[in-house]
Amino acid sequence: MFKVSDLPGTIPIFPLPGALLLPRSRLPLHIFEPRYLAMLDDALKTPERLIGMVQPNEVPGREGPGLQSIGCVGRVTQFSETEDGRYLITLSGGSRFRVLREVEGFTPYRRCEVSWDGFAQDLGGQEHDVDFDRAAFMSVLERYFDTMDLSTDWETLREAEDELLINSLSMLLDFAPEDKQALLEAPSLATRRETLVTLIEFALRGGAGEDVMQ
Repeated sequence: MFKVSDLPGTIPIFPLPGALLLPRSRLPLHIFEPRYLAMLDDALKTPERLIGMVQPNEVPGREGPGLQSIGCVGRVTQFSETEDGRYLITLSGGSRFRVLREVEGFTPYRRCEVSWDGFAQDLGGQEHDVDFDRAAFMSVLERYFDTMDLSTDWETLREAEDELLINSLSMLLDFAPEDKQALLEAPSLATRRETLVTLIEFALRGGAGEDVMQ
């Protein structure tokens, strides 16, 4: 989608708790707050149409922007406006970035100066998990869905490519914001899969007894 040289040094920031965007993934969003409607309008006027998704990190007494240090930028690839002025949009995940500092200005939304260093792999092709034991993973996942009383199209999950499966579950499953951040910061698809399994197993132990995953 982009080269690193195409990415701007300052981007608008959407700090939304629990909303995870990953490279080469898609995130639907409902935009209705006036400041974020203004952010979207401004983003659509640029050729890149970029919005940075970052988890808030508000700690009483801590100085700084109150944001996690790493986020992921998305390009607005679909949008529609409702009759009452709200937007339904889709962000397509590009590169992760590191927040350097917040930029003061006259926009009602937040903007940050960011660095793209260290995330070149995000702009490459689809990543593969060569050690992925899909049968074991699906077994754990089925237990989790049963415990949480969730439903899904199991045939589609079993046939999905490694990256699509792992990233989609990382984005969709209901984990705490700090857990979502750990999934975002995973340096490889294999590490993200290992983190995802750990979170699922932890949820199972907490919800159905310590011996569930023995």
